[in-house]
Amino acid sequence: MNMKKSMAELLDRFRQDERFSANIAHWRTIPAREAKTVPFPNELDKRIREALEKRGIPSLYTHQETSFRHVRGGKNIVAVTPTASGKSMCYHLPIIQTLSEDPQARALYLFPTKALAQDQKSELHELITEMGLSIKSETYDGDTPANIRQMVRKAGNIVITNPDMLHSAILPHHTKWVSFFEHLKYVVIDELHTYRGVFGSHVANVIRRLKRICAFYGSHPQFICTSATIANPRELAEQLTEEPMELVDNNGAPAGIKHFLFYNPPVVNRQLNIRRSATLEARDITEQFLVNGIQTILFARSRVRVEILLTYLQELIKKKLGPKTIQGYRGGYLPSQRREIERGLRNGDIMGVVSTNALELGVDIGQLQACVITGYPGSVASTWQQAGRAGRRQGESVVVMVGSSTPLDQYVISHPEYFFDRSPETARINPDNLIILVDHLKCAAYELPFREGDLFGRAEIVEILEFLTEEQVLHHSKGKWFWMNDSFPAHNISLRSASQENVVIIDISERGNERVIGEMDRFSSMTLLHEEAIYLHQGTQYQVEKLDYEEKKAYVREVAVDYYTDANLAVQLKVLEQDQYRSEGLCAFAYGEVSVHAMATIFKKIKFETHENIGSGPIHLPEEELHTNAAWIGFADSLLEEIGTEDVERGLVGLAHVLQHVAPLFVMCDPMDLHVIPQRKAVHSQQPTIFLYDRYPGGIGLSEQVYKEMETILAQAERLIVSCPCESGCPSCVGATDDGSKELAMTLLRVAQGGSAYVS
Repeated sequence: MNMKKSMAELLDRFRQDERFSANIAHWRTIPAREAKTVPFPNELDKRIREALEKRGIPSLYTHQETSFRHVRGGKNIVAVTPTASGKSMCYHLPIIQTLSEDPQARALYLFPTKALAQDQKSELHELITEMGLSIKSETYDGDTPANIRQMVRKAGNIVITNPDMLHSAILPHHTKWVSFFEHLKYVVIDELHTYRGVFGSHVANVIRRLKRICAFYGSHPQFICTSATIANPRELAEQLTEEPMELVDNNGAPAGIKHFLFYNPPVVNRQLNIRRSATLEARDITEQFLVNGIQTILFARSRVRVEILLTYLQELIKKKLGPKTIQGYRGGYLPSQRREIERGLRNGDIMGVVSTNALELGVDIGQLQACVITGYPGSVASTWQQAGRAGRRQGESVVVMVGSSTPLDQYVISHPEYFFDRSPETARINPDNLIILVDHLKCAAYELPFREGDLFGRAEIVEILEFLTEEQVLHHSKGKWFWMNDSFPAHNISLRSASQENVVIIDISERGNERVIGEMDRFSSMTLLHEEAIYLHQGTQYQVEKLDYEEKKAYVREVAVDYYTDANLAVQLKVLEQDQYRSEGLCAFAYGEVSVHAMATIFKKIKFETHENIGSGPIHLPEEELHTNAAWIGFADSLLEEIGTEDVERGLVGLAHVLQHVAPLFVMCDPMDLHVIPQRKAVHSQQPTIFLYDRYPGGIGLSEQVYKEMETILAQAERLIVSCPCESGCPSCVGATDDGSKELAMTLLRVAQGGSAYVS
């Protein structure tokens, strides 16, 4: 007898069964959306049309046709539509059409990851083969064999690569790519929303270098960008490419009914407001879907979590599901293995997949009915990306987001309107950050000498060229600046960091097989790569065995532990220059340049889920200095007398804890990119102050955005504290569990919002 429930029956059970219904904090039903289609454009090549019809595509979605029209009309576009809405056709169609007319034409496809580039290559190959066109498309990355590289350079119509490869292997060797650059018509930038912060600022400069080389060879390519939903897609695309953009957002793709559930695990420790593990709850919910034959994707935060969940769910399969399998999917899997999983999901052999955010980007895995997200992914945009994996065309689907005990998760779970009613985050980049700009000017000078009057995007560069000449990096002769060194600057510059002084991370897990797995700026390495630190890389846990600070090398070994480490940083922060200022009652907001002197002192081991402190140890490292930008909130001295010095200090610490979690939401950055430091007596004003600073040399525009949105951020911080059910403070709000911390943080918030220290 088949006891399996349909999706509708299962949703009813969630509504009625106390075990689940008591924990559903919010249930939102998003109605179905009809497809909006238009006929193929008349000029579309007959072979392309027939191949699409053979695939069961008799017409185009509105956004695909609009993109085709704009691109064919010579415009740069940014297409913004939800996951799985056929975005890749926005660039494939106009480009293949052009190549069918002009076999000499070239296109460059940029994807943020190698996996995505491989995916696109196979999709494109199938498409071109079905169309019977002689178009050569090939990936060009670290894995491309030498004999194929030569063919790609000479004859590849479409070259598929990533920004790192463009930066270090293509642009510096442009003389080997002459025919490619001479005929380059299109540059595709896919997953535009991933280019933000330091990485985006670097890539904007790589694009400046690309455009400079194209101009040298007489081409002026069009840019075609696609993005998941962010608040400012056109602005980001224009900042990244320094070209005017047409926004295409008339999504015509259909979608079925989607149920979105916010699920808050039950409280297991009332006093500390600690909840049952989000991982265990997510596992139980996923089990309900799988045993009822509902194809499900479960997102976990880290590789370790993926493996734990996988082990448990595979046990379940053996007992209840029979041969249908559950697979893990994450970075580090070989392309052939990933293809197999994608195929299994599409044809129904695989019932479930447990993934890190590797599947958040546009890999085609067919239609799944349910998506379970363990913990808030950190941004509205990411959450929609993951949710988009369920219900990809028609039929009913469900997304369950399971909250953890962190302040951020608890805030989002208890304020669904923050998530549903707010446009996704604004992505910020600052291509003219001096450190990043200088790095790329060196690369650009190596590629082609600068002439007097040359531009580099919109940046002012004459002073920098003169400075590099004084430093004997460039040589100035007859109105031109030439690269002087034998070495090759791009090799020493990582697109993922803003500091030249990087610490290289070396994995020594396998004897005799040491490999570099990443790098990190020195300032961050003090707290993240000290000895005994647990370092997470692509979801894998590593323990730092040794940090050689002089040689800038960290040696790490793979481990599986149930805790993470958090280092205490003794920070001295001085204001160098105040650029902006406004005051509000007993409080003032300001923004400007600061110097941060930091010394890592001790580290704590903190247990996953419960956030208990289970051990600590000293850190022996020298002091580091960082020049950056900060926003700050200064409180009047009179507060110290009214409330008491010690209480103000406790209030500052509690409020800083909340702001550390809330502020990154508003500037779409990793919480690690923005640091929050409370000071009872700031050096520049002698007043109680909370600083929020960019944790990158020179700043990347985060704290400036915080300064602009300070009132909104403070209002959200207040809502987070007020809605926390604890009595006097807990890890889910102000961090501390001692009496009064919560009320003291609230007092300072009232003052910061122009009110009085006392509730009347």
